[in-house]
Amino acid sequence: MTSQAENTSGSGVVSAQPSKPVAGRGRDHRIDAMRGVALLMMFIDHIPQNLLNRFTMRNIGFADAAEVFVLLAGYASWLAYGRGFKKYGVPTILKRIFRRCVQLYIGQTIMVAAYVFTVRAWRHFTPVSVDYLEPELAHGMGWVWRVMMFDALPSNLNILPLYIVLLGGFPLFYVLMRVHRSLALVLSGAIWLFVNFDPEINFPNWLDPDGWYFNPFAWQFLFALGLTASAETQRRGGDLPRKGLLVAASVLYLVFSAIQAFPWTLWGLPDFRPFGDSIAPAKTWLSPFRLLDVVAIFYLVQSSDAARKWAAESKWGQILARVGRHSLEIFVVGTVLDLYARLIFSTFGEGWALQVAVNIVGLAVLFWLAAWLDTRRNRQRAALAART
Repeated sequence: MTSQAENTSGSGVVSAQPSKPVAGRGRDHRIDAMRGVALLMMFIDHIPQNLLNRFTMRNIGFADAAEVFVLLAGYASWLAYGRGFKKYGVPTILKRIFRRCVQLYIGQTIMVAAYVFTVRAWRHFTPVSVDYLEPELAHGMGWVWRVMMFDALPSNLNILPLYIVLLGGFPLFYVLMRVHRSLALVLSGAIWLFVNFDPEINFPNWLDPDGWYFNPFAWQFLFALGLTASAETQRRGGDLPRKGLLVAASVLYLVFSAIQAFPWTLWGLPDFRPFGDSIAPAKTWLSPFRLLDVVAIFYLVQSSDAARKWAAESKWGQILARVGRHSLEIFVVGTVLDLYARLIFSTFGEGWALQVAVNIVGLAVLFWLAAWLDTRRNRQRAALAART
């Protein structure tokens, strides 16, 4: 959820003997557009009664918007902070990382407060299941310190704490990259693999004996892949190398993933899954099936010049990129809107009129917010430029 910095020429930060820098190609709107798509799908997916969530990526692959979100968070973090250590100095970048973590923490606090007070107020007028929070959070105030210290993570409010942990660990990852270009990624992958063999290695969660839903020891590898890919594309001039064999392998895997993950019976169709129920990729510890799915998508997009052009020049590409550029605000507002949508469906039913109204209003609010934030930012930059 960090802001993506402008692409520049290659850097020697991750390599003792960097290749010759390639001229930058300007801001890569593909990252913003993909992140915008992920944010909108998260809004849709987090409303269980929403019929529109039958059409999001979780139905046509092992991975969903969360994996895309974390991978792109790593990619954008390198652009925002990784390149700045040599340019601005370590103290300055550490302050920026700390400031961003504080912003994420404030966003988390706003969402928790909105959830708790909304549910408690709503319950005065109509019954509301405590599932909208957690039984422990629906009564009393003894939970406050646990939630604020991330000892208790309610469902749907657990991805920002993950991001804070991952971003806080970024300086260590950077140091390892400086030691050797591949060392950080190898160690990160080893930790991920170890957790997949022993999923009980996790952060504690007072609300769930299994620990954090997004296990930081596993999901850090996806963040690390994003960081490494960002450093590599910067060194190469903005694109991953497009190799025919990798493209074919990625496409074939995504086809397999779509067939295996598609909810055939939900649509009243014969079950065409080649492995039936034998493949159930775990999300908590980031199963290899889910990891390969999001990596394949990322590679196809980031190695495609056509995707770069579409994101930069098409109307919808720019609309989605605008959503992605303001990811924290969009995520916080979208998550609160999810709660109201769930309450509306539970109270007034799940008919077509409400389905249409909830989705149109919710998406319109998010698109409007992104446009307003973009306009405000552009005015601030223009005012700053005029003063200088």
